[in-house]
Amino acid sequence: MSNTQKPKKIIISGGGSGGHVFPALAIAEAIRAKEPDTEILFVGAKGKIEMEKVPLAGYPIKGLWISGLHRKLTMRNLAFPFKLISSLAKSFGIVRSFRPDVVVGVGGFASGPVLQVASWLGIPTLIQEQNSYPGLTNRLLAKRVDKICIAYDRMERYFPKDKLVMTGNPVRKVIGTEKIDQAAALAHFGLEPNKRTLFSFGGSLGAQSINEALAANAELMGKHPEVQLLWQAGKLYFERFKESEMAQLPNVQIRPFIDRMDLAYSITDLVIARAGALTIAELSQVSQPSILIPSPNVAEDHQTMNAKALMEKDAAVLLPDPQAEEQVISLALEVVQDQARLAKLAENVHQLATPEAATLIAEEVFKLLPKTD
Repeated sequence: MSNTQKPKKIIISGGGSGGHVFPALAIAEAIRAKEPDTEILFVGAKGKIEMEKVPLAGYPIKGLWISGLHRKLTMRNLAFPFKLISSLAKSFGIVRSFRPDVVVGVGGFASGPVLQVASWLGIPTLIQEQNSYPGLTNRLLAKRVDKICIAYDRMERYFPKDKLVMTGNPVRKVIGTEKIDQAAALAHFGLEPNKRTLFSFGGSLGAQSINEALAANAELMGKHPEVQLLWQAGKLYFERFKESEMAQLPNVQIRPFIDRMDLAYSITDLVIARAGALTIAELSQVSQPSILIPSPNVAEDHQTMNAKALMEKDAAVLLPDPQAEEQVISLALEVVQDQARLAKLAENVHQLATPEAATLIAEEVFKLLPKTD
């Protein structure tokens, strides 16, 4: 069998959050769509979301003993050098054993050791940076990798310009691709027709400060029965907030987790959410107006950078986290009842949509494959 007939082998590495894992799976799907016999191996961090989600999607994954550096001085940072050495050693074994043609990093601390080893061994490498301000791992890898796929303008401030390719952020296929029955979607969540609908979420685990801000505004929400709220409190916080005064209102539906995001988006007039890259990519895909409340607990405050990039294009409303408790519901009520404002936000955010992002990234991966005779 000649080399050209052998299935291509690709490692996709990174994770730590859904914001890294779901784009990684979208890239894998696009690679398989282009060449179905491609062998794909994921490498993630032990104990993180990728170790559950990747096998569910039908891909093999290997885990590294690795975690990020904490920004504050903490005893946990003392273990970092040992984790790094362990992960570099295991990555070396994984790469030598699997013998990939290309290694792809999607951000998150697990991608660092794998991409580092691949570059040492002369294997072509590509990273995907989802945010407008890159994470530490991708900034450190930038000089070593061959290609950098980006989703925001002006990234040459952080990366070598000649390596940049504008692709946008990949999103799950289920988002924005099928026509939804509105009545069925409303019934699915126990919501009523002919009401303006707010939808708040903070990722699968939830966002504590957003939940607290919503819970503090029960009185105001109760005065506006013409508006209803679908509230994903998150698995970590549902028990704490399900008995709150806000959750007991007839125009509020609280859930621990929503697995049918396509249905939720289809009946929503205004989203209240964090400003992670995956969330923004999905909002642009479905032309969804939003109030973005950047998380204060992420590296280098990159969510604020993401939200500002949208705010500057009048594609979202930015509400700083410290102001959320005082303003979130009053601001949401103001925006959701202003049809012209909603229409403008929807139009502008849709301009940022990149439905072909995963395919474009897959094409860049294949361009890096070693040439064979």
